[in-house]
Amino acid sequence: MIRTEEKPTFAAQAEGRARGAQTPGTGAEFVLTLHCPDSLGIVRSVADFLLRQECYIVDLKQFGDRTAGHFFMRVHFAATASTGDTAAVDRSAVDQLRDSFAPLAGEWNMDWRLERHDRRQRILVMVSRYDHCLNDLLVRARSGELPVEIAAVVSNHPDLEGLAAWHGVPFHHIPVTPETKAEAEAGLLKLVDAYAVELVVLARYMQVLSDSATARLAGRAINIHHSFLPSFKGAKPYHQAHERGVKTVGATAHYVNSELDEGPIIAQQVIEVDHTYTPADLVSVGKDAECRALTNAVRWHAEGRIILSGNRTVILR
Repeated sequence: MIRTEEKPTFAAQAEGRARGAQTPGTGAEFVLTLHCPDSLGIVRSVADFLLRQECYIVDLKQFGDRTAGHFFMRVHFAATASTGDTAAVDRSAVDQLRDSFAPLAGEWNMDWRLERHDRRQRILVMVSRYDHCLNDLLVRARSGELPVEIAAVVSNHPDLEGLAAWHGVPFHHIPVTPETKAEAEAGLLKLVDAYAVELVVLARYMQVLSDSATARLAGRAINIHHSFLPSFKGAKPYHQAHERGVKTVGATAHYVNSELDEGPIIAQQVIEVDHTYTPADLVSVGKDAECRALTNAVRWHAEGRIILSGNRTVILR
């Protein structure tokens, strides 16, 4: 919902177009995500900035947390033909927009990010032996359904090298034992840097990252947990669920932090089951829930829809 005092700005945009601005939506598209202390006039200021840049607002999502006094917003906008077309607007144009927006961001004490809308984030997928989440991500990235480029796959087992190779994705086998854990994590972080990775996805990676590794990847690592948190932690969760006679099977995608499986929750999926389901049936539907939750989490992160707020997430979708 647009705040009452900020509506005139959108009317001003329409008036500006009527006075002869170029047809909206014909140029390159961008996404601005921001959060800051809440106050009157934030949306108006951002919209006025875009009007001055001759940019057209395609979509705007906002949320004011009145309890915490914090404001969150995501704006998808397009340059007009007078600003530049998709072929002409390159990285330097993004930098120019950032430079122009920086003074306004400073005025409102914003934490913000501005990127090209068609930009594909580089991700690294970590996996052990379960292949369903990895396969789902590879297929969706290959088809363009996910706005990501899978730079590499890392595993503590060699089993899924063939799957990665079929998709033309580099595979790195990094064995992990209690004695080599620190060395293995150092190798992982070197790959993150070497591939210029922006997001690490733990797609059923059955190793616990150290506190130092999670600190290094804070806000840049997503894990899929095989339950509707916090139930059924540990080994054989679906067998535990069967023994308890559950009526739903779920999965939770969350950011990784030092608290095992208790990082900020991004996406959850629940599937109804009943007494006729065997443990194998629960595993099967559980895999579906895991894939759906992880795919949503990766998509929303890559599209700039997630803003961390303490141990919670605000998802502007």
